[in-house]
Amino acid sequence: MKTTRLASLALLACATLMAASTVTSAFAQEAAIRKNLGERIPQIGKIDEVSKTGVPGLYEIRINGTDILYTDAQGDYLIQGNLIDTKQKRNLTEERVDKLSAIQFDTLPFKDAFTIVRGNGKRKLAVFEDPNCSYCKRFEANLEQVKDVTVYLFLYPVLGQKSVELSNAIWCAKDKPKVWHDWMVKNINPANAKCDTAAVNRNSQLGKKYKITGTPTLVFADGSRVPGAISAEQVEQRLAQASGQ
Repeated sequence: MKTTRLASLALLACATLMAASTVTSAFAQEAAIRKNLGERIPQIGKIDEVSKTGVPGLYEIRINGTDILYTDAQGDYLIQGNLIDTKQKRNLTEERVDKLSAIQFDTLPFKDAFTIVRGNGKRKLAVFEDPNCSYCKRFEANLEQVKDVTVYLFLYPVLGQKSVELSNAIWCAKDKPKVWHDWMVKNINPANAKCDTAAVNRNSQLGKKYKITGTPTLVFADGSRVPGAISAEQVEQRLAQASGQ
C-alpha cells in the first residue's frame, strides 16, 4: 500500500513538473515572439495578445484590438491573411475577428438613437448610418422588406459637413422615422430644425470606440455586426441566427 502511494505521489509530481515546464515554455515562446517582432518590425506597435492556433507551430498575433496576424514560435516569419480550415470549410480568421469585434447589444446607448418598429417588432437590430451615404440609401430600400423588427437607428455622420447637417436636421425633427424615410427613400429634404444635437456627437465617439469605419454597419442582438448594404434576405438570415432560430 505504501509503495503504491509513493508511486502515485511520484506520478503526480512528474505531471506537475511537466505542466510547469509546458507553461514556462509557452511563456518563453510568447516572450520570444514579442521581443523579436518588436525589434525587427517596430511599426507593428503594441501586441495585445499572443496565442496558439490549431496549426502546430503557428501563433496568432492580435494588434490594434481586432487585427490578426500569424507567426512562428520565434517570430521569424509574419503572415498576413486568412486562416482557412479546409476540412470544415471555415474561415477561422474571420470568425475570430467577428468574435473580437462583437458589441454587447444591451449596452448600446439607445437614447441616442431613434426607433423604427415594423410589425410586432420582436426582433432587434441597431444600425449606424450616414444620411449622405448612397450605400445607406440602397440598404434602407432593402430594409423596408424586413418585417417584425425594431430598428434602432444611430445617426453616424462620417462623410463630411453635409452629413452632419443632415443628421442634425433629422435628429431635431418631430417625427424622426418619417423624416428619415422621406429623405433616404423618397429623397425629400428634411426641414431645417434646431435642437440639442449632442446625441449625434456622442454617436460619432461611439463609432470610433467600436471602430465603425463605414456605413451602414449593422449590429444584431447577439452582438455580431455586419458592415455594408446587405440584402433583405441576408438581414433575415442574420436576425434568425441572432435569435437562435
